[in-house]
Amino acid sequence: MILSVNGLYKSYDGVDILKDVSFHIEENDKLAITGINGAGKSTLLKQIAGEEQPDRGTVVIPRDVRLAYLSQAPETDTDKSIYEEVLSARSELVDMEEEIRKLEVRMREASEDKEELDAIYERYTRLTHEFELSEGYSLRSRVTGILKGLGFSEDEFGKEVSKLSGGQKTRLALARLLLSEPEILLLDEPTNHLDIDSVSWLETYLKAYRGAVIVVSHDRYFLDKIANKVLDIDGGRARLYMGNYTAFAEKKAALRKDMMKAYLNNQAEIKRQQEVIDKLKSFNREKSIKRAESREKMLQKMERVEKPFDIDDAMKLHFVPGRQSGNDVLMAEGLSKSFGGRRLFSGVDLDVKRGEKLAIIGPNGTGKTTLLKIIFGLLPPDSGEIEYGSRVETAYYDQEHHELDPANTVFEEISDAYPAMSNTEIRNLLASFLFTGDDVFKLVGDLSGGEQGRLSLSKLMLSKANLLLLDEPTNHLDITSKEILEEAVRNYEGTVIYVSHDRYFINRTATRILELSEGHFVNYIGNYDYYLEKKADPDFDSKKAISGSLGEAETKKAARDPGLEGTLELRDYMRAEDNRRKLSFEEQKQRKSKLQKLRSALSACEKEIGRLEQKCFEIDEFMTHQEIATNSARLNELSAEKQGYEDKLAELYEEWESRSEELQSFENGEDE
Repeated sequence: MILSVNGLYKSYDGVDILKDVSFHIEENDKLAITGINGAGKSTLLKQIAGEEQPDRGTVVIPRDVRLAYLSQAPETDTDKSIYEEVLSARSELVDMEEEIRKLEVRMREASEDKEELDAIYERYTRLTHEFELSEGYSLRSRVTGILKGLGFSEDEFGKEVSKLSGGQKTRLALARLLLSEPEILLLDEPTNHLDIDSVSWLETYLKAYRGAVIVVSHDRYFLDKIANKVLDIDGGRARLYMGNYTAFAEKKAALRKDMMKAYLNNQAEIKRQQEVIDKLKSFNREKSIKRAESREKMLQKMERVEKPFDIDDAMKLHFVPGRQSGNDVLMAEGLSKSFGGRRLFSGVDLDVKRGEKLAIIGPNGTGKTTLLKIIFGLLPPDSGEIEYGSRVETAYYDQEHHELDPANTVFEEISDAYPAMSNTEIRNLLASFLFTGDDVFKLVGDLSGGEQGRLSLSKLMLSKANLLLLDEPTNHLDITSKEILEEAVRNYEGTVIYVSHDRYFINRTATRILELSEGHFVNYIGNYDYYLEKKADPDFDSKKAISGSLGEAETKKAARDPGLEGTLELRDYMRAEDNRRKLSFEEQKQRKSKLQKLRSALSACEKEIGRLEQKCFEIDEFMTHQEIATNSARLNELSAEKQGYEDKLAELYEEWESRSEELQSFENGEDE
């Protein structure tokens, strides 16, 4: 065991973030930490890294174990070059190499002094052996490999760190951590600022990494590739799952379904018990009231099952086109674009059909977003033409959210764009995107990236467009929101063209992929797994696939079935009742007949209870008459008759409870 976390608690301003979190990892474990935004994932990493102290609990790391932590915003600012900064992560090897070189010089100079030469040679032999064991001879090639793997070109190696962008500094900090090779790597969103090729490289690197890795990431494809354990934080509590992200999602979906079923059954039982209590009280007899009181005590002691996190508490998103476009949605021919003498792409032809979900992929800076802006009309092409089909109405999702006015409140952002909407309609819409109460009066400029993303998606949904152009739509969204967006795109009857680095999202939604390669787009008719398969196929001719298009029949097939099996989603439990096995006509008939018999028997029991209670009431009334009250023999007869009715009533109350429970169980399907 290389790390043990025991009973960790952390709260901020009286709000519990982590509650009794416990887990441990072994030497080569690759642990993914998941949870919605604000669940406490980064907080947990900071507790482990020692940057924050827990309110209670312990983090135990053996003394000889080294730990390195990559935060979401690492502080890296120095006059060193990129290469020098990364190399400094193994300064002990650099110093050792320098001493070895000096010893080599001294050996040449001390060639006639045998005693001095022997001492130098002994030191030299020990150092070179240690240097070799520490893989010092491959140090500089590893620096080069890591930097290139994370997207730095050799031309950039000499660039000063202080002149790098924020994203470049994050990649540099990651490179430095990887080279340091600690026994435990803590990585908070390491795939941010990486393109697909760099993320793929990082996956391969971390899978082969000899130490333990604990990673927080919203990149589900990345987690699928590297994780062998998943720690899910939900409501402050953590549960450990074995396997990768897909295995976790399936297990959690099944667990959620069981939890929701237990909650619904618990609520149904509480409701049924209360109905029985109310019914017994309505009989207004001493024995029935006592039975009701007894049941009330049992109900008070009954365990209440806590309602699990409900998908209805998450964002609600449905894209519905206002009208259907023609089959030919978009035709482009000979598109090209350059900036400052640098050509991004040229000779791009597109033929997009209705219903396609087209993903544009490629390294950063190759022109993917530029192409999207040209299609939408935000930028002109240097050459080429674009023609829209009939009845095409477009809407654009900008990853920078420039379409949002930072001076507006959230409410004003919707009301300004859609003045015909009433205040209630706007509030209901915003609530479905998790803006409730005073949240609607927040300034757009004060919103987080995820909040701005949700607001932009709400406006996109209101647009009723039949062609959606999306630029990195999953950025800043938590995993649950990403899954909801995926479902919305998959179910959308219009056409979607999007740029994304989220391979899981691409795999779940794309029916066609355009990869920007050497200034041209290569066409792959399928999802991301299909794309990888073709990339690895030596017989695949990418030249024949340049700027290709789908025929109408292929488009419809791809739109219906993009070849995506995916994982069980968290909201599957909401469909539990809908997924019951289908009954044959005869079984349905038998079930209906039995249900009718149970209801009839219960109704007959209630009628008999009512009849006998009326008899008892009549006897009580009769016994108050003067001629009866003075007739002891008659009083005895009536008392005996009433006692018989009451004995029968006691049996009927029990029978009613029993039949009521049997009917309830049958209606809930518990007889199956």
